[in-house]
Amino acid sequence: MTTWPIHESQVTSASVDLLGSSLRSLENAITTQRAGERYVSAHLAALRAAAALLAAYARPNTRKPTSAWVLVSRVAPDFSQWASYFASCAGKRAAAEAGLGGAVTPREADDMVRDAHEFIVLVAERLGVARQLVFPHSSAAVTPEVAETSQDNVIPFRRKVSKQTDTTAD
Repeated sequence: MTTWPIHESQVTSASVDLLGSSLRSLENAITTQRAGERYVSAHLAALRAAAALLAAYARPNTRKPTSAWVLVSRVAPDFSQWASYFASCAGKRAAAEAGLGGAVTPREADDMVRDAHEFIVLVAERLGVARQLVFPHSSAAVTPEVAETSQDNVIPFRRKVSKQTDTTAD
């Protein structure tokens, strides 16, 4: 198994695979139209990123099962606020997964996608593999530079606009 030493952790191929899975879930969240599905996919993307962090930092625990978010707070205290936030969203995710109409608004889904993206980036940076990851094409440029609005007056993403010079002659 390939490992990369990062501080007190070992970034294994499992961590990298989990981050890849996280990015696929994020891409699904970005391309899905329904708010509930977008929310669920984004929350699962964050959960998979947490699993990547745990694969690198956690030690085997033979005690009772524990929430991934509780474990994240224990092994990486600097991620405690993220863990608390995503743990608090689990009930809403479960309601959306159960198909309860109106469980999630388009705005909440968009916020979850943005938050999951930011969390994944932070986890990748913490593990030292951010440069190796390829983010979904449609979210690769999520930055606060140019806002796109949707029909619902919801800002789904903030995209970086590349400045291209016109090289054509008049």
